[in-house]
Amino acid sequence: MTKHKILSFGELLLRLSSSGESFLGENGQVVVFPGGSEANVAASLGQWGVPCSYLSRIPENDLTSQILSTLTSLGVDVSPSLLEGDRLGLYFLLSANGLSKGEVVYDRKYSAFSQLKPGMIDWDRLLDDFTWFHWSALTPALNEDLAAVCQEALNAARTKGLVVSVDLNYRNRLWNYGKDPIEVMPGLLQYCNVVMGNIWAANKMLGTSVLETLGRDTEPDVYFEHAKESAQEIFGLLPECQHVAYTFRFMDSATHNLLYGTYHTREADVMSAISETNQVIDRIGSGDAFMAGLIYALVAGKGGQEVIDTATAAGFKKLFVKGDFGNGDLGQGLF
Repeated sequence: MTKHKILSFGELLLRLSSSGESFLGENGQVVVFPGGSEANVAASLGQWGVPCSYLSRIPENDLTSQILSTLTSLGVDVSPSLLEGDRLGLYFLLSANGLSKGEVVYDRKYSAFSQLKPGMIDWDRLLDDFTWFHWSALTPALNEDLAAVCQEALNAARTKGLVVSVDLNYRNRLWNYGKDPIEVMPGLLQYCNVVMGNIWAANKMLGTSVLETLGRDTEPDVYFEHAKESAQEIFGLLPECQHVAYTFRFMDSATHNLLYGTYHTREADVMSAISETNQVIDRIGSGDAFMAGLIYALVAGKGGQEVIDTATAAGFKKLFVKGDFGNGDLGQGLF
């Protein structure tokens, strides 16, 4: 495997989930998990033996110590994280396992991470130890200061020749400081070599084309053609980009999930097989596991079909693991 050392940067979150049909149900019990997209990616990579570190800004207390210990036990180096500020970001999942849409309430304003400002991290020094920088669109969605922090990090990563990967996570409820993604993301994405997301997020972030007629019943081969077109638009817009991967995820009921992925380079396009289940346990973090699988496959130097098969398998297997991070069984049978 090519020697890479990856730094994943983003907000560490605490997830509070309902244990029943509604969050404020009769028993009033809430289940708590650590999470956050970039931490989820690091947790998967750590379990698969990829040298990986995690950077966030979190308050120093017993709760965050437990979360960091959990990440450490999964093989993640958390020493870059800053123990500063007053509160940890939260999100509330108003169902037991994220089995339907529109059920997330964010409580991330005024968190320690959200108050990061340019100049607070010495990116030039920090990135000396790494060959790969991973971030997501969730960070610049929070406020203008964090968009500027991402710009700092990406400038340093480019200067040092790091591979840069990004997840085009789009959450419309987070973009509420007067900027649309299309005003912020194109400039930041210029630094990226690996772009993962879906064709709808690419449209929101970069203005790439997507047809309004596409839907749940659209055939996979039709989606594949649209994915090819979207990816080629991205390659035209982002000169540094060499890899694009898209997920296609559909659900017909609370426990159903249909998942496949496409992978694109400037020379070739491939699609995974379709994975489907009616036994979903927890769909939160499936996209992050896909991202981690993509990074793993690229670090391992796998060929195009293996790249997308690995990413899709990782995303699919996460559907059967409770919690955001996944667990040690997540990688079995993948590689």
